[in-house]
Amino acid sequence: MRPDVEAMKADIEQSVALLRRRLDWDVALRKLDELNARVEDPTLWDNPEQAQAVSRDRSRLEAQVGAVKAMERDLEDGIMLAEMADEEGDEATLEEAREQLKSIKDRAARAELEALLSGEADGNDAYLEVNSGAGGTESNDWAGMLLRMYTRWAKAHGYETTIEAMEEGEQAGVKSATVLITGPNAYGWLKSESGVHRLVRISPYDAAAKRHTSFASIGVSPVVDDTIEIDINPSDVRTDTYRASGAGGQHINKTDSAVRLTHVPTNTVVACQTGRSQHQNREQAWKMLRARLYELELQKREAAAQALADAKTDIGWGHQIRSYVLQPYQMVKDLRTEVETSDTQGVLDGDLDAFMGAALAARVGETRDAKN
Repeated sequence: MRPDVEAMKADIEQSVALLRRRLDWDVALRKLDELNARVEDPTLWDNPEQAQAVSRDRSRLEAQVGAVKAMERDLEDGIMLAEMADEEGDEATLEEAREQLKSIKDRAARAELEALLSGEADGNDAYLEVNSGAGGTESNDWAGMLLRMYTRWAKAHGYETTIEAMEEGEQAGVKSATVLITGPNAYGWLKSESGVHRLVRISPYDAAAKRHTSFASIGVSPVVDDTIEIDINPSDVRTDTYRASGAGGQHINKTDSAVRLTHVPTNTVVACQTGRSQHQNREQAWKMLRARLYELELQKREAAAQALADAKTDIGWGHQIRSYVLQPYQMVKDLRTEVETSDTQGVLDGDLDAFMGAALAARVGETRDAKN
């Protein structure tokens, strides 16, 4: 076997072995059998919410187990193809086998990171909030670019996206927006994106073509299901209604259907305007408020591991987690992990996995260090 093929085989086998250990393979298989049996029990569906939770757990574990089995099977096929091609001196087929093994290696690397998503709410859906910083049209446009970037990332990974609230900028972009991202481990992947994002570019809105620096913040909260209890005193919450703006059907700008909730003790504000009625928007806004308050609680628990408070500070200099430089050179750099790339267009089109993966690995490492 060629040395490079042998090396890839060893790397993949090591990754698969690590995944089996992290899953506690025998325990995972037994639990999957138990979950399959529960899903097939018709009485489970007497409680739809419990049934959905069981189905979600089953789907998540089934995907993890299935991914390991698929990698083992594909590795065997790829090695067999490489050995046959090597014996016959078929370089074209050998190169095809290399590409197959590289693909498996990439899958294994992502699966290793997903195995780290063991936080209390990592498997949940997520609310992603975008807010523009000071700077008017420039910052609004940057916030709109970030909204597009995360939406494209989500769709590329099979997640569904729903805009829950949006305040558009006067000339371009958005002042603020909240999007619901639905899919396995959505919060786990996105949670490290909270913070201030800085853009440097030649402004398309400046006739003098000067370089501008803009800021926008990202906030990520897990969708809280009924297995997590969040106690909110209704007297602590102020409710405001107003007329929704933008696309949204015949009720837009005709009735006060949009709802804004303010949790006074924490000054946490959420808004929803996409429902057809005030009742729908109120119900969704309460879900969003529970998610935000739960995220605050998670941050308190992790305070010993890392200073997450930076993500909630001013949207400006000194607080950014990532810089996106389009002029005078092309570079996106994460200031926490030092991961960088010159493929700025790819990043703005949603290619964020390298940044998320490095942040996730660092976050898990810091948490472990804090416990030791």
